Amino acid sequence: MTANKAGIVWNPSKIDEETLKQAVLAAFDYEVQWWETSTDDPGYGMAQEALAAGCTSVIAVGGDGTVRAVASALAGSDAVLGIVPQGTGNLLARNLNVPLDDIGAALSRIGSGAERTIDLGWVSLNGEERAFAVMVGFGVDAQMLVETDDDLKDRAGWLAYVEAMGRAMAGTEMTGITLTLDDAQPQEVRGHTLLIGNCGMVQGGIRLLPDAQLDDGLLDVLLISSDGALQWLDTVRSVVWDNGIRRLLGRGEEAVSTESTRHLTAKRIRIELDTPLEFEIDGEEVGEVSTFEVRVQAGAVRVH
Repeated sequence: MTANKAGIVWNPSKIDEETLKQAVLAAFDYEVQWWETSTDDPGYGMAQEALAAGCTSVIAVGGDGTVRAVASALAGSDAVLGIVPQGTGNLLARNLNVPLDDIGAALSRIGSGAERTIDLGWVSLNGEERAFAVMVGFGVDAQMLVETDDDLKDRAGWLAYVEAMGRAMAGTEMTGITLTLDDAQPQEVRGHTLLIGNCGMVQGGIRLLPDAQLDDGLLDVLLISSDGALQWLDTVRSVVWDNGIRRLLGRGEEAVSTESTRHLTAKRIRIELDTPLEFEIDGEEVGEVSTFEVRVQAGAVRVH
């Protein structure tokens, strides 16, 4: 590959072209090539073209869909992923501490040359395998994003997500789940939320998967089976206090499981549901599923 050559894969619906180009011009003094995403391709094909053109770094400018598409194209390559977050969720950027509201700062981070290697997850749905950088699953997480009151979020920050969690839980229903972790025997369980993640923080700073690390070669699993007011309260306490605030205060060393909130880890996971449920990949709803398999690709992507 040619040294110091960047490919910009950008979503024109998320940012003004001239604003972005001026920021890139100010940040980099080496060759830059540009690829614009489309409604048919959020960035995968463009990132492949950037690799073929010899780009040493490929910078995803857009939301989680653009970042995920670019990351999946770079998996296993020598190119480094850069992120200039321009969406609403920006889940991977949040977990990497990439500046969210400052294009110049995000580009400066990329230009510094610092990098790390992270894992990617892959989920097989209906014969197609798709990458994810943050988490996949069904239940409370997807509902939280829908239920959160924007006005309350502006006033109360992460407390808005606690309020939304309560309403989201009230709208979920239990289903039978056959859960297989790695080579273990299948387990028959019941739950209304199952999240499988490469990293664990969502909007509002809430860590649904508090032990998840981007580079440990494992996927973390959260199974919630709360049923009744007391168990709902137990789950909220576990997520918000035991695995949230206490961890931030340095008073917790590992995820706390309860009767209704279980934390697990594995490299490969197979799920079969008694009832098809709405599924999401990195915050994007992709339709109902009844069976899916997930695996981790350790050390898949280098990232600034």
